[in-house]
Amino acid sequence: MNFEKLAPWNWFKNEDEKKASMVPVKHTSNTHVLPVSLHDLHNEFNRFFDSLKHSFGEEISDGFISNSNWMKPSLDIASDDKEYTIKVELPGMDAGDIAIEFTDSTLKINGEKRQEKEEKGKDFYRIECSYGSFQRILDIPEDSDTDNITSNYKNGVLSISIPKKALPQKDTKKIEVKAG
Repeated sequence: MNFEKLAPWNWFKNEDEKKASMVPVKHTSNTHVLPVSLHDLHNEFNRFFDSLKHSFGEEISDGFISNSNWMKPSLDIASDDKEYTIKVELPGMDAGDIAIEFTDSTLKINGEKRQEKEEKGKDFYRIECSYGSFQRILDIPEDSDTDNITSNYKNGVLSISIPKKALPQKDTKKIEVKAG
């Protein structure tokens, strides 16, 4: 049985390195429902903001929310016998605003979604669209043919195809077991 197929490749090893260096700290607390003193209230607020900071990761620092990872486009990664396929949702972007780089077994997808010019005289009641720059970093498996990576951008979806190549077979050396 091939156990390597049960453990999927960690595509996000390099992207998650910053988050892996952070060690979450769990605070122990008394089991009362309401804070009894001002000191307890202060501790409850600290726990709340620590959990909020942990949820957002590096995006909150010194009390400010940075947008370094605020716009993180969704992606799908699939494979078959011949290739790996990565699809990244980038609605509202032009192909010229997207850059793909490959270095040292790492694929970086960079881009910037620019906000359209605001129209004078309009009152905006709600803005939910994300704007700004983004970066996704993917660690490419060893069996990837990195010389033949192709990409296509159509209808707001970036498709990246990475062909697979056969890895050289590792020689197995038998070791003699000696008695006594």
